[in-house]
Amino acid sequence: PSSWIVLTLAGLLAVAGIGLGWWLRRRQPGLAQPGKPKTRAVLVTVGLVGAGLGASAPTPCDIETAYHCARVEADPGRAGGRTLVLNSARHSYVDLDDPTHLEFAYIQWIGALVDIQKSAGAPLDALHLGGGGFTVPAYIAATRPGSDQLVVELDGGLVTLDRRELGLTTGPQLRTRVGDARVGLSEQGDRSYDFVVGDAFGHLVVPWHLATREMAAEVSRVLRDGGMYAQNVIDYPPHRFIRAELATVADVFPHVAVIAPKGAFAGETSANYVIVASRSPLPLDEIRNHLDLVDEPVELVSGTALRALVGDARVLTDDYAPVDQLLAG
Repeated sequence: PSSWIVLTLAGLLAVAGIGLGWWLRRRQPGLAQPGKPKTRAVLVTVGLVGAGLGASAPTPCDIETAYHCARVEADPGRAGGRTLVLNSARHSYVDLDDPTHLEFAYIQWIGALVDIQKSAGAPLDALHLGGGGFTVPAYIAATRPGSDQLVVELDGGLVTLDRRELGLTTGPQLRTRVGDARVGLSEQGDRSYDFVVGDAFGHLVVPWHLATREMAAEVSRVLRDGGMYAQNVIDYPPHRFIRAELATVADVFPHVAVIAPKGAFAGETSANYVIVASRSPLPLDEIRNHLDLVDEPVELVSGTALRALVGDARVLTDDYAPVDQLLAG
């Protein structure tokens, strides 16, 4: 945490200053020190007190994890509504009273994909790569009782905050594994999941090793026939990253589509996109029907339109994945 870093740095600088003064006096016994002794003592005291006050001052964080300044904000318009804020960005929304309430648009899209899996209400075996506020796991647990779910989340401090503030309850049917998403994915058995959600971010960027062809191949390996992969991506004009990621996923999965806000690909602002992939044909009409129920207008791009969108975008691999540069435009 940054407070301990500040205090440690202040202490080291103080020790270094005292040591330097002692060394100079030994080398040059007659060397005069600036100011009066009382003045020097006051300055040292003020510096140490100031560092201490700075380190102990209130922060915007409920918890400082190894990766995030995290806090939970109450929604004044909804009694059970809570927003998880990580490093000033709104990452998740949870309704403590109603886990079927999905606030963010892209989460509504993923919820629509959940709803078309198997028959209505049937349990799912679901793997979540990235936990955030555990909104989708809670939705699946509420709408499909008996589902077996594993959430792989890198930030153990975030899981602690979710338990304390966002109503997360784990058990045999909702398990967490603290660690890297790709490592956790590699530990799963072949054909063991019906639904895989990729929603892991380093701030607002998909970590490069979770965006490659090798990563997509691992997801395909753990999906059962008929299973579906939903990957959340954030991109900015000119949309170089989402195009490359679509090319990458399509290099592994024969059936791919992307859900986007209406007009996002012609827009000038950032947006969330959800890539949908499967080894089996996607039920596009059924997906569209469910997307018609969400709050904001969306488009589902597939087939010829998707190939035109991807164009000549290069497939990302473990040897070539310049995610930051693609996002920079």
